Amino acid sequence: MDRLPMLELFAGELRRLRTAAGLSQEALGERIRYSASLVAGVEQCRRPPREEFTLRCDDALGADGLLLRIRSAILRESLMPWFREWVTIEQEATALCSFEPLVVPGLLQTERYARALHEGASQLVGDEMEQQVAARLARQEILRRDSPPQLVAVLDYTALERPVGGPDVMREQLRHLLEVAARPRIHLHVVPKGVGAYPGLNGAFVIATPPEGGDVAYLDNQLQGTIVERTADVHSMRQTWESVRAEAMPHGATLTLISEAAKSWT
Repeated sequence: MDRLPMLELFAGELRRLRTAAGLSQEALGERIRYSASLVAGVEQCRRPPREEFTLRCDDALGADGLLLRIRSAILRESLMPWFREWVTIEQEATALCSFEPLVVPGLLQTERYARALHEGASQLVGDEMEQQVAARLARQEILRRDSPPQLVAVLDYTALERPVGGPDVMREQLRHLLEVAARPRIHLHVVPKGVGAYPGLNGAFVIATPPEGGDVAYLDNQLQGTIVERTADVHSMRQTWESVRAEAMPHGATLTLISEAAKSWT
């Protein structure tokens, strides 16, 4: 994943806008309440631009969203090449059916939960890991659009019990699920603890319904994800989805269960 060209573009535009505004690195730092050393680090491509830093720079320099758009491109470039196509499909989908047997789905993760997952399961560290966390959070913007996709997410009860990041992170994450579930077009379902073997245990998957054309599915594994478009395979995934959904609790009962689980993380 070579993000350097996009980082250089961001750095160059930041430097151009700052110079045009007649500001030194120190003066810009004072205006946006960040250190001059951080401004210098970003302009020299030694530090990736974080969201809040970008927002403040864009506003202070009157960039009209330019720096934000470049940062979005940086986040996209930080994604694994095989995942970028799926993110495009996800962004355009009118409906998403998501199943996760082990963890909270990426579209519903808090920042601390996502970071804890990367710290425990990813080989990336430092800024590279932070870029992956930022990219995951950026994907969640689709749920805050004026016309968001319908999201039906099923997760196994195991995800409510696994101590990702510890009690504080889990409590925050489960409360976040309750908040998100209060939005229109979002439905959560949990496969309860007493259910034995069922088809979903073979692995996580998502089925996306695009504005036009047939559904597309995404399967994840330890090496890379796979986009499934063949009609017969997508039909098979739909059958698996229906089986998984049949084992899960209704939305209302699920929220009660998640609320109780959140209280248990003390």
